[in-house]
Amino acid sequence: MIIAKEKRQTNIVEYILYMWQVEDLIRAYQFDMEAIKKNVIPQYNMSGDILHETIAWYDNLIEMMTLEQIKEKGHLQVITNLVNDLHRLHNELIATQKEIAYQHIYTATLPFINEFDRKTGKKLSNEIELCLTGIYSNFLLKLQQKEISKGTEEAIKAFSTYLAFLSAKYHEEQEAEKTQSNE
Repeated sequence: MIIAKEKRQTNIVEYILYMWQVEDLIRAYQFDMEAIKKNVIPQYNMSGDILHETIAWYDNLIEMMTLEQIKEKGHLQVITNLVNDLHRLHNELIATQKEIAYQHIYTATLPFINEFDRKTGKKLSNEIELCLTGIYSNFLLKLQQKEISKGTEEAIKAFSTYLAFLSAKYHEEQEAEKTQSNE
């Protein structure tokens, strides 16, 4: 929970990827809160209110995943909404003439996006979800100690650079909105 809060505030892409990992962790423990309390939560080395908040956070995620019927696969709607928000921002940046640096990074990444889209069978809803899925899939392959090709490594590096730039733009946008609402 603490990691999620920090990532949500500092790097939206890392937050999304972290939450996908938490969803998979909950699935791996078969939505068993007692198993999560025994095996996951002690690793955080917390006590007091923070411990209780973390337990409640996992419990809430379990409930949300159950209600949203994503026990087998899929992502929480709140996380999907963030991916869609990044896609909205991407579209705005592509359409803005002054965002030359963003457009350059996107254009350099586009061949990798198109190749990954072709390989996945065009099942993903947008390019942002596609890049995130590529990075997350690479993470899972590394956990399984599977070999990763040079081409895949190059694509993941491009996705990471591109999404880091988009994440920074998202953070700028969020900060500007906070400033406007405080005025």
